[in-house]
Amino acid sequence: MIDIQLLHTPLSEKACLDFVKTDDVGGIVVFVGTVRNQTKGKAVIRLDFEAYEPMAISEMRKIAILAVEQFSLKKISLHHRVGTLDVGEIPVVIAVSSAHRKAAFVACEFVIDTLKETVPIWKKEIFEDGEVWVSATP
Repeated sequence: MIDIQLLHTPLSEKACLDFVKTDDVGGIVVFVGTVRNQTKGKAVIRLDFEAYEPMAISEMRKIAILAVEQFSLKKISLHHRVGTLDVGEIPVVIAVSSAHRKAAFVACEFVIDTLKETVPIWKKEIFEDGEVWVSATP
């Protein structure tokens, strides 16, 4: 029912989607976060993600359990990457499935918003002329 992974290797949207697919769901929503090439008009070269891994996994699991209960999800897959990511690479994939589409949409948004607020994963943006840690969460 719940698939949580914190990885140092590239993420697979297909793996997350395949995990949540079942014959008894009417809605599947997948969110794929990507590294964009700019922030506030500054060119981004790459991002570095660091995590307190045991706690990050625990918090990700708590979010997933809450989402399953609150939105009656059938399944959820939540994968986040750590390490250095170049522009275009994927730091986060969230896939959820539910009996109805609306619950899947709302749940997916809840998961990414809560993850950014509560999970101990830190993001550093690297520019040509320096770098900056971006808040305490991705």
